[in-house]
Amino acid sequence: MIRYKSKIGYAILAFTILVFCTTIGLTIGQGSPINDLPSMSGILILASAFIIYLFLNIEYIIVERKLKIKCGFIYTKALNIDMIKSITKTNSIISAPVASLDRIELLYDDNGKFDSIIISPTDKVNSAKKLM
Repeated sequence: MIRYKSKIGYAILAFTILVFCTTIGLTIGQGSPINDLPSMSGILILASAFIIYLFLNIEYIIVERKLKIKCGFIYTKALNIDMIKSITKTNSIISAPVASLDRIELLYDDNGKFDSIIISPTDKVNSAKKLM
């Protein structure tokens, strides 16, 4: 079994934190009652903690010619490595189980229907070699 963690893109993390801080700032700037601030801050802190949990728990596991993609407890996908037709570098911002913009796209044949999934392992070169 080989396990790769997802590479963490600090630009994505910084953007997420900026959105949450802007939300709090706009709430204060619009004159919302100060009593609302603790509850709103609590919700945003919980949401931030959940996002950080997901960022830190994205992993790609290769076991017995299968690639298992896990994103916390939210998303799990198993893919037969023999179905992979190509691996290409991509900077696509399409939604994917990754925490970075430094990505690779796996094109695979799922019973005659071509599909793709984007991953971002910390060691892209070695993981790509293991998938070929």
